Amino acid sequence: MGLDMEKIKVLFVCMGNICRSPTAEGVFAKHLKEQNLAANFVIDSAGTHASHLGEPPDSRAQHAALVRDIELKHLRARKVVMGDFEDFDFVLAMDDDNYAVLMAACPEKYKDKISYFLDYAPHLGEREVPDPYYGGKYGFERVLDLVDAASVGFLSMLQQTGRIS
Repeated sequence: MGLDMEKIKVLFVCMGNICRSPTAEGVFAKHLKEQNLAANFVIDSAGTHASHLGEPPDSRAQHAALVRDIELKHLRARKVVMGDFEDFDFVLAMDDDNYAVLMAACPEKYKDKISYFLDYAPHLGEREVPDPYYGGKYGFERVLDLVDAASVGFLSMLQQTGRIS
């Protein structure tokens, strides 16, 4: 890869940016590190609502991720801003509600950047990553499993389309 290679910019989006999207960011970052691809990417996460601005991920999400050797404590919640639609190549929504909010806010010329993260794991037969906030411990494990499968599928798509080698 040449030094002038444009980095692939990926934004993971859920509602509050304290459970699903930071977990997705952490899981995807781990895959990139394991495959020596981190230098080719800029990754971030954000929420469609501003209810947790500046907060670290939910402690339950952090704990579940840490068991799988994924560190989330350095992440801080932020809200999606208009510039994100221009800046990022992929805006990956965790569920229907957040997909709808993103599509409503996004300028027409950038709408093709928005998709469901789980669309990259069609074998799961699910489109939404369920919000584990009000559920038990198992919900956070399920989120990790889902975003792990989607991360593998997303990287595979990027390789198959020649975006990364």
